[in-house]
Amino acid sequence: MGKNNNRNPLNRSLLVGAFTFILAIIASFASQYILEKITSLILAFIILGIIILIGIIFDTIGVAATVASDKPFHAKAAKRIPGARQAIRVVNNAGSVASFANDVVGDISGTLSGAVGAVIVLRLVVERTSSTQVLAGTIMTAFIAALIVGGKSFGKHIAIEKADDVVFYVGRLLAWWERIFDVEFFANGKRR
Repeated sequence: MGKNNNRNPLNRSLLVGAFTFILAIIASFASQYILEKITSLILAFIILGIIILIGIIFDTIGVAATVASDKPFHAKAAKRIPGARQAIRVVNNAGSVASFANDVVGDISGTLSGAVGAVIVLRLVVERTSSTQVLAGTIMTAFIAALIVGGKSFGKHIAIEKADDVVFYVGRLLAWWERIFDVEFFANGKRR
């Protein structure tokens, strides 16, 4: 493991926390702004579904990164197959990838889905009795929890069964991103 991964876990945790705080503010502001402009409940549910889906996808990526092996990607990298080098870096930096994907993006999407669900409930129960509000809030909370837990359970199954495929797909996306924006992810990454 590289020295940078264990040098100061407190500093790293504070940095991740600060980054999460800023990212959550941006994501929350954007989703609230969009929801204020949208009057259709169907579109609000679509936004809720997208937020939940993002959390599930990133949770799947985080788990796959920790399960996958870099061995299948070395032959592909030797043949210069796009995404293979990036897949190796994803596996070799599995701790950071899982922390970002599961903790940062996953937790933000969970929090945002709750906020969006609350907005939907408020729109549904305008001028209703307080018992209707409680019932609608309870059902919405249960609905969101069921989607998140069920979706992440399915995602974890895919991540474990097809870890190398998931990581290679992420590697291909990173290769595309690096080529377009000239940014290299995990440039100084060490093997785990």
